[in-house]
Amino acid sequence: SDSPQALFPIVQGGIHPGLRRDAARAIRGMHDWPGFAIGGLSVGESKPDMYAMLEVVDPELPPDRPRYLMGVGFPEDLIEGVRRGMDLFDCVAPTRMGRNGTVFTSDGRHNVKRAEWRSDAGPLDAACRCTVCARFSRGYLRHLYVSDEILGLRLLSLHNVHFLFTLMRNARDAIQAGGFEGWARDWLE
Repeated sequence: SDSPQALFPIVQGGIHPGLRRDAARAIRGMHDWPGFAIGGLSVGESKPDMYAMLEVVDPELPPDRPRYLMGVGFPEDLIEGVRRGMDLFDCVAPTRMGRNGTVFTSDGRHNVKRAEWRSDAGPLDAACRCTVCARFSRGYLRHLYVSDEILGLRLLSLHNVHFLFTLMRNARDAIQAGGFEGWARDWLE
């Protein structure tokens, strides 16, 4: 096709392995799709159930086509998704959490409303190389947030998006180096 767009069918089936398997097989047999989306997960089921459904779908889809896991965007879920054959992700989590004052960092999630951050001159995450961490202190970001300054919401969201991009770049590097499993295990611990 000469179309600049790629139409991905969506594999559904809830947390029912048989339905997921049947949907993947039926969709795969309909057309030579450029890729496949997996939907209906990350909508309230447990994380182990979501991961189990990815394990059901993985062998049913062609390994040479991208797999798009819809609506998943927490760091641990991205890593677990990659472990189970997923390639593409999207989610409102990094920006929604930023707008609610929560940031992803190399030592977990934190809320900028923390009182101890009031006078903290350090970055959100000392390991992060984003513009927000390079230019603004925890204390200043906390001030912006508690003062309802929209700049604070934007900066926290930018940091979170950068954090996830960096995480995925590191995952890609680990895959290319042949050490993804060890990298993932270390990161998740």
